[in-house]
Amino acid sequence: MSNIEDIVISLENKITKVLQQLELLKQENLKLCDNLEVSKQEISNQKRQLAQWEEKYEALKLTNAILGSDENKRETKLKINALIRDIDHCIGQLSD
Repeated sequence: MSNIEDIVISLENKITKVLQQLELLKQENLKLCDNLEVSKQEISNQKRQLAQWEEKYEALKLTNAILGSDENKRETKLKINALIRDIDHCIGQLSD
């Protein structure tokens, strides 16, 4: 009988260790999920900031071209022409 009791006790100890390990892994998984969410938020914020900086950069390029910078004159003329075409299209739609 002692042999069977030892086996049962050993088995109970192993099951307890496995359950403890499972609980530790669950806690670690929760922490990792939280970290993932935080990282996703940071990436989203950084993408938004990048888009804002790109818009500011484009506006600055346009401003420099309008103020007489020779580097971006062609781009500025193209943008002005595109804006004029858009305005003409809007006026055409309003008069219909």
